[in-house]
Amino acid sequence: MRQRLRRVVAVCAALLLVAGCATGRVGEPIPDGDDVAKYVGTKFAATLERLDDDLGENEPRKSTHRSFMRIGELKSDNTVTAIQVGSPPDRFYKNHSNRNSADYRDYFLPAGSDVEYTLLGPDYASLAPTPWVSMPYSGEGLNICFWGGYLTVCKIFTAVNRSMESSEVDKTAKSLADGSTELTIGMPLRIFLEERIVVLPDWLLEEIPESLLDKVIDTRILLSPEGDLKEIEMQGLLSDSGQEVEIKQHYQVLEPPTEHEIPAVPSPDEVTELTTDKEIDEFYDRMSEITSSRE
Repeated sequence: MRQRLRRVVAVCAALLLVAGCATGRVGEPIPDGDDVAKYVGTKFAATLERLDDDLGENEPRKSTHRSFMRIGELKSDNTVTAIQVGSPPDRFYKNHSNRNSADYRDYFLPAGSDVEYTLLGPDYASLAPTPWVSMPYSGEGLNICFWGGYLTVCKIFTAVNRSMESSEVDKTAKSLADGSTELTIGMPLRIFLEERIVVLPDWLLEEIPESLLDKVIDTRILLSPEGDLKEIEMQGLLSDSGQEVEIKQHYQVLEPPTEHEIPAVPSPDEVTELTTDKEIDEFYDRMSEITSSRE
């Protein structure tokens, strides 16, 4: 994974050599020419390097990602909160619906544990006789992007890289008054869907007309004065022949958390252990039936 991300960084920097902007005052686009090309490429490359390196470090981290998508009248609206504390870190992320307080799943990976625990909200209570389930954790030693708390932000960066390959989309960089840098790009809906930034059932994907797939979603990436990722925002209201797709994605890096934001390991009598592939597959198949419902 690390080598793949570094290859993408190199491609990203090379592609940005063709990107030009306007004037150079604070709050304005950075000047045209070789300097801006090098600057923008370096900023995107540094962001991807930090995604690969810094997110894998053990310092306390907390982020939220609100994800809204509407296809016609059908809506998906949830917030993922990701927390890591300690060295080695405990990792905890919460996936909560913004429309239904009973629709949530919380995932807890204690430091050094070979199992991950899932707390089931009321909408998923039928999946197990206890409030928690556990299953073997298979991501040990893998890149941080394989952990659910950072999975979607990694998908977004992959989609940004793919979008960079198009000469048809705008790419800009702008310095802000506080020393932050704002990077923007248009992302085709086709790439957004193929990278599964929002995971949709097949029957719903089929309802998106082909005519919308090349329309773009405005994507903004905000870096701190030190080059750290602070925020990603994506917005688009795409329509054609009476069909509409609306997208709002907002990822924010928050102030570092404390150990009090991590739950205690549940007691054995609160946990249903899933240990075989068959048990785990059946669990996820049943969960998919709930999450893929039209209701």
